[in-house]
Amino acid sequence: MSLSIDDNTVASIHYTLTNNEGETLDSSQGNDPLIYLHGAGNLIPGLEKELKGKSAGHSMQVKVAPEEGYGLVHDGLIDIVPKAAFQGVDTIEPGMAFEAQGEDGQSRRITVTAINGDDVTVDANHPLAGVELHFDVEIVEVRNATEEEIAHGHAH
Repeated sequence: MSLSIDDNTVASIHYTLTNNEGETLDSSQGNDPLIYLHGAGNLIPGLEKELKGKSAGHSMQVKVAPEEGYGLVHDGLIDIVPKAAFQGVDTIEPGMAFEAQGEDGQSRRITVTAINGDDVTVDANHPLAGVELHFDVEIVEVRNATEEEIAHGHAH
């Protein structure tokens, strides 16, 4: 009997991620499969939960609600800042992404969502926050993790 995905196993998967409109957001097709350590928080919770107990050769479609994906959109992560805050940037346009340091000292990715005069609206939510995710997954391989992989919290 083949090994099933469980905590401390390493799984290799091919996947295609789409949104509700069917647009492809990400895919491993044409590349190496994604390899991850199950149970270490390396995948979004909703996908990891659905993969548990499956084995190599299994294909499935998984729908993940925002709460089990990249979270809901938090209004507190949307802010209006002056253009002057973007020192050294000549042109600022919606869709541009920047690294900014948050109040906690952590680096955050912010995306420009609108410009109104000298006011720039930025959003620090994950780009897929609030989005229902659809995964088409094929499990390629499942193996036991090594002690080193478990200690490091990721597959090698």
